[in-house]
Amino acid sequence: MTRIAAIISALALLTAGAAQADNKRTNANPIPLDRPAASTPAPRQAQSVRGLDAVMGKDMATLVRMFGQPRLDVVEVQGRKLQFSGRACILDAYLYPEGRNGQEIVIHVDARRSDGAEVDRAQCISALSAR
Repeated sequence: MTRIAAIISALALLTAGAAQADNKRTNANPIPLDRPAASTPAPRQAQSVRGLDAVMGKDMATLVRMFGQPRLDVVEVQGRKLQFSGRACILDAYLYPEGRNGQEIVIHVDARRSDGAEVDRAQCISALSAR
């Protein structure tokens, strides 16, 4: 019986603490409604790392010419992920509409082996280009 009383007391304390937290949140300064919300996210800076310039800022057609048809083409809400694979590595290229006239261009790349281990991105690009 004592155990049940302890559990009920603990639940009562938790409930009281949650109510105090809710009161603090509702008393916080509200965000003014006359301030317009950002309609689009701020443009991201394209990743610029030595050796990656073969793909950074390039469009899908250029990537297909370099690596062939992508293994995956995942269309996201605001961009696209293309995945290219070869014996040496798997390359994920992330394209977002930040080029001229909103053209999707590569702003980030990831590279890994088939077992998931990370590999040098520039070396992966070179290996996939050479095939």
